[in-house]
Amino acid sequence: MENIAILWADDEIDLLKPHILFLKSKGYVVQTTSSGRDAIQICRNNHFDLVFLDENMPGISGLVALAAIKKDNPNLPVVMITKSEEEHIMEEAIGSQISDYLIKPVNPHQILLSIKKILDNKRIVSEKTTQSYLQEFRHLGLEINGELDASGWVEVYEKLVQWEIRLEALSDPSLRDVFEAQKVEANAQFGKFIKANYPDWIQGNDAPTLSHQAFKKLAAPFLSEEEPLFLFLIDNLRLDQYKTLESIIAEYFRPESSVCYYAMLPTATEFARNAFFAGMLPSEIKRKYPNHWTEEGDEGSKNQHEEFFLKEQLERLGFHKKWSYHKVTNPLSGQQLIDQFHIWKKEQFVTIVYNFVDLLSHVRSEMNVLKQLAPDEAGYRSLTKSWFEHSPLFELMKLVSTIPNATMAITTDHGSIRCHQPAKVTGNKDTNANLRFKEGKSLSFDDKNLFWVEHPEKVGLPKSALSASYLFANEDKYFVYPNNYHHYVSMYRDSFQHGGISLEEMIVPFGIFTPR
Repeated sequence: MENIAILWADDEIDLLKPHILFLKSKGYVVQTTSSGRDAIQICRNNHFDLVFLDENMPGISGLVALAAIKKDNPNLPVVMITKSEEEHIMEEAIGSQISDYLIKPVNPHQILLSIKKILDNKRIVSEKTTQSYLQEFRHLGLEINGELDASGWVEVYEKLVQWEIRLEALSDPSLRDVFEAQKVEANAQFGKFIKANYPDWIQGNDAPTLSHQAFKKLAAPFLSEEEPLFLFLIDNLRLDQYKTLESIIAEYFRPESSVCYYAMLPTATEFARNAFFAGMLPSEIKRKYPNHWTEEGDEGSKNQHEEFFLKEQLERLGFHKKWSYHKVTNPLSGQQLIDQFHIWKKEQFVTIVYNFVDLLSHVRSEMNVLKQLAPDEAGYRSLTKSWFEHSPLFELMKLVSTIPNATMAITTDHGSIRCHQPAKVTGNKDTNANLRFKEGKSLSFDDKNLFWVEHPEKVGLPKSALSASYLFANEDKYFVYPNNYHHYVSMYRDSFQHGGISLEEMIVPFGIFTPR
């Protein structure tokens, strides 16, 4: 509060002396004037942290003075005070970017509240957030180290995401370090939980909704004959990124529900997304559609049959209305889809797969400039938000908001985690290249906390060879071969990867929205 300077302009300033004395007693430096013209000049010649401006002054009105003050100093907070409650005056003042609007008569505590809301807001929010998190820290710690089931882990992760976003704005690095340590501990315990329970889930025992069940359970109920459904699947979208996008689209859509489901292992596009669209485990897909399953070592896209898988699932669900599937892999294909809006807006069900976020995570690993723009999770969210606000994807969603009775679903196939710990692994020459999971013969590793699946069929996975097995990284580990070890450790440390076991990769959002 020290040296905070306030200018108060009011043609009845003498009547406000008790207010002025009250503010001075609180430590504020207050200068006064009774003229709008003088207020403009005083602001040009002096520094102020806040201006109180009467709307109805003789000569130059408060609104005229406001425009001039804002022209000289657009970032200076101005509070408009008026006797009038006419709507057009309020709208004009708000349109001129005032910070607050008070109706006379005002009392000293109203004035103090306005000052604190504008000038002390960041400090007050920071102190309250810090206090609230430290109170929650112990409770979260007990939950993380307790006996959580699948839904309990979803609740814990949702709390962690909420705190991560709230703590992002704080300038206290030590508190963020405390939070990061808690998140690391959460992922360590979550990895043990998945290792102990995942095989039983695949066998149908006390299982949460998994990738191969998500469409039937979460999307299919909205495939009605009256209301069209528009499903957007954004590849590799973490829950924290989803929450950021959710706040942007709130201008056009009302959130109706938001739940999470579990991305299956491996949390990689060729497994999780194929399972989502097929409504089957990968082992079932390969068995029923051998010509539509691409092995890890095969050439070509491993997700080139999503439309076929979706068609088969829709037929099993008894849906026979007009529908379409679209995949957007670059801005040009996004713009083409916008141009075709007049065609697909008439369909009962439209699926749009958008691949940008996954591309962003891969490119960030290879480009130093993107690492500098998104050095951590907060930067990654910010970069995702900036892209989304100017993307064809947002334009597509805004078009959907113009369709009467439309329902929009937003989801993903898996998330990603920022990796820090290298883990040595060896395998034969056919072992896949993913940094978070390995499939191959003769896999060898030292870390006993990793999740090794010797018999892939027990977790619903196909195997490319008779003796092939799967190995999954947990926590924030990433696999590195012994050859040229230090080079690859340095190259991939601090990169966002997916395919393994973590809260960020496995617990993913599914939201339902309706147009405002």
